[in-house]
Amino acid sequence: KNVSADKWELKRVKKFKIAYDKKIEPVEILRTLLPESRVPVYFLSNHKYFNKEEVYSGGLKKFLFYSLASLEAMKVLRFKPDIIHCHDHQTGLAKNIIASTYKEDKFFQGVKIIFIIHNLNYQGKQNPVILEKVDHDIDKLAPVVNDLKDGDINFMVQGILSADIITTVSPAYAEEILKPELGVGLDNILRKRKKDLYGIINGLDVDLFNPATDRNLKFNYSVEPDGQQESKKTILELIKGKQKNKIWLQKKVGLPVDGSKALAGFVSRIVWQKGADLITEEIVKKSDCQFVVLGAGEEQYHRHFKNLAEKHPEKFSAQIKFSIEMASQIYAASDIFLMPSRYEPCGLGQMIAMRYGSVPIVRATGGLKDTVFNLSGVKCQMSNVGGANGFVFKKFKSKELEIVLKRALDIYYNKPKKWQKLQLNGMKTDFSWDKSAKEYVKLYKKLVKN
Repeated sequence: KNVSADKWELKRVKKFKIAYDKKIEPVEILRTLLPESRVPVYFLSNHKYFNKEEVYSGGLKKFLFYSLASLEAMKVLRFKPDIIHCHDHQTGLAKNIIASTYKEDKFFQGVKIIFIIHNLNYQGKQNPVILEKVDHDIDKLAPVVNDLKDGDINFMVQGILSADIITTVSPAYAEEILKPELGVGLDNILRKRKKDLYGIINGLDVDLFNPATDRNLKFNYSVEPDGQQESKKTILELIKGKQKNKIWLQKKVGLPVDGSKALAGFVSRIVWQKGADLITEEIVKKSDCQFVVLGAGEEQYHRHFKNLAEKHPEKFSAQIKFSIEMASQIYAASDIFLMPSRYEPCGLGQMIAMRYGSVPIVRATGGLKDTVFNLSGVKCQMSNVGGANGFVFKKFKSKELEIVLKRALDIYYNKPKKWQKLQLNGMKTDFSWDKSAKEYVKLYKKLVKN
């Protein structure tokens, strides 16, 4: 509903009907082009299931309808794909629908399925009655029969079992989910598919996340190095740009204005996964820096951060809300970016932060481990910075975060050249989709070849 037909110049191209939940549902296909390209993008419209503004409202009955409608739309458009790339548990039954509803249809013969796991914790467990919505003996398929033995249907399990290739959003996460600690009860199933499991880090839209052009910033600044060596002009522009944004943000969120004071940012869904509880009052009191938190999520963590802000207004600001605009402002203003996650399949925050010259402190898990390279040793010389672009701690303990934050602040205040090197290393790291896209193309070619 919240996709503007006028803004994206959507054109109605086809109409069709499908049987779903013992009713005949109308579906309309709309078409536009990917901006600045000739790549067509299709949207599906249905008043009953796609009439909400929130993407995830409506539950899995909506996404099961979406899977069925998407497959039928391919037939209506006469577009037979080589590969269907399914994302997360919401599309986990796509292959099952092909094997049941379209089992006598030659259209989908030879079509391969890639299933990508974005977050294994969200599995889509449902009462088996939901299968009656698509009918056509889907409950008689072997993977479904086995799944039903525990009294529910798990959409994530079905995606894993039925796909030709499984991917997830970082190499480290692909390894972690094979073990009980982060396998969320599915590690045994995933180990059986290990040879078909790949980890490819998500890319970043480097045009969208660019402090030189970001319209959400009060002061834009460039992070592009001049040639191979960073010029003094580049470093000076970075320092001035971030300091001006910091002072502006300090005023906006009510922190004492001090451009020389280190500012640590935290932008995230405020939930159990993200390690909000590691940012304790003890850390706030002991650390020689200010903190600004932005996000929304679980009420217990809202209370935790609000309490810190009330007790330490001179050091802590809690912005409990969702704001794309303020997120950009924190990336630009912060010197340090905190991501102490319990687990993190990929994570974009650390990559965006580095793009804006903020040095990340992360826990060694998932995509954080794949993208942030630790500066180890307090006494390391300038030459030892090497390819480091941040700080990493391993154990999920507040004391570990406290220690590494203290080390980061020591370098920030006492070794500015080393700090600038960390910033520039992060900004030079290629987080664009170029590399990741090539990895996906390799998988696509492998599937088509086979």
